[in-house]
Formats: sequence, C-alpha cells, structure tokens
Amino acid sequence: MSDKFIEIQNAEMSFPVKKGTFQALVNVNLNVRKGEFITLIGHSGCGKSTLLNMIAGLTTATGGMLLCANREISGPSPERGVVFQNHSLLPWLTCHENVYLAVERVFGAVEPKARLQERTRTALAMVGLTHAEHKRPHEISGGMKQRVGIARALSMEPKVLLMDEPFGALDALTRAHLQDELLKIVANTQSTVVMVTHDVDEAVLLSDRIVMMTNGPSATIGEILSVRLPRPRERVALAADPLYMEYRTSVLEFLYHRQARPVAKEAA
Repeated sequence: MSDKFIEIQNAEMSFPVKKGTFQALVNVNLNVRKGEFITLIGHSGCGKSTLLNMIAGLTTATGGMLLCANREISGPSPERGVVFQNHSLLPWLTCHENVYLAVERVFGAVEPKARLQERTRTALAMVGLTHAEHKRPHEISGGMKQRVGIARALSMEPKVLLMDEPFGALDALTRAHLQDELLKIVANTQSTVVMVTHDVDEAVLLSDRIVMMTNGPSATIGEILSVRLPRPRERVALAADPLYMEYRTSVLEFLYHRQARPVAKEAA
C-alpha cells in the first residue's frame, strides 16, 4: 500500500456560537494509506463525525489542509462515498431505484442505461439484496435498509468509503452480520475505508489502525493503534485470541484513562 492516499495536515474546525467560537478540533494530523481500513473512536462530542465530514467535503476545515489522491478536498465528490447512520433512502423508490439514482448521477452522462442498470444490480448483489431490489424501504428490515445505503455508496465506485456509525442503530445480531459482510466487501473491492464507531469490538475486528480521539472541545488525535491481526478475520476465532484481547484492552484503557493526554504525533 502506498503512503498518504488521504492526508490531513494540522486540520482545525471551529464553529461560531453566541458567546464566541467553539473549537471542535485542533492540530489533527493523519495519513491514510490506499486500501487501509481506519476507524475513528472516542467519547461523544470528540469530533469524530466532524472529522469524517471534513474528509467527505461536507464541511470545510477552518485551518490546515485535507488531501485525497494528492488533490485538496474542497467539497463533496463521488470519489468519496458516504454511508450515514441513518440509511437516508427515499421512501417512494425501490431499493433498485435508490441505488440507480446514485449510479445515474455519477455515470449517466457517459454510459448507456443498460450499463447503469448493470452497475445497480451488481452493487445490490454485493450486499446480498438481489431478492429485494423491487421492494421499498418500508417493506424491508433496518439491516437491509443499511445494506442498501452501503450498496448505493459502493455503486459509485468511490476511491474512499466513509462510514458514520453505519451499524449503530441496529440490534447486536444484525450488526454482527453486517460487520462480517463489510469485511468481505472490503476484501473484494480493496476499498480505502474511514469509519466512525463507538464500539471497541467493532473497531478491533474491522481496522488496520484505530485512531483514538481525545475529549472535546479542542479535540485531537490522542493515540493511533495498529491492529496486526491477519486477514481474513473470523469473529468467533478472534474472541479467544490473546492479541485481539490486548488490542481491545488498549483501546479501553485509552478511552477511560488516557484520553485527555496531549496529542501524539502522527506516525503514518
């Protein structure tokens, strides 16, 4: 994997409030390699989603610079697909139509309709929803809706997949199933992923590196943990793996004992 596919250099984010300025993030430095799976973890209010939105181009940093593939991030782009905690599906469209809408927006000017339909079906098949392509959101479960959201993001063939707690609102069994599916999808697509989570086990299971944020305001990166568990990963086997437990303990110790320490320098 080449270095610095995503570069975050001294990034800051502040918001105007009634009594002045709220400093959400300061001095954020992070390099993400191509094909790497990064999770952002920390307590509520530490700026995880804010940082993700900055990478997505949905929010513009008030200081520093963010780059993707050597180009400055200046706004949203299909090269950075986003999956939110809320699936955000249009209720009057079928699963197929919800995904097709994104495909048409990205490829409609250069590809025939038959190819757009093929892209849509391929994305739905990737998340195991071929059988539900003609159903509307109210006719499918919460986990299936989230899979449609993932399919919609993948259908655009993004260089980076950005995920903001995509499984946070799901029950434990559904969440575990979708985590396993995500592992398979990322292995097949070799996607670069940045994902926000509150779940320590999810972070260890999925990540190549876990980026741990200090508490806000003026939050920043406190520590970065490399997860050197071999892939493919199987959750049942990992449950008794001493290295898995060591990583899990390290994240918990940071979150509950070391999160307020000064920022550690980024080591790509």
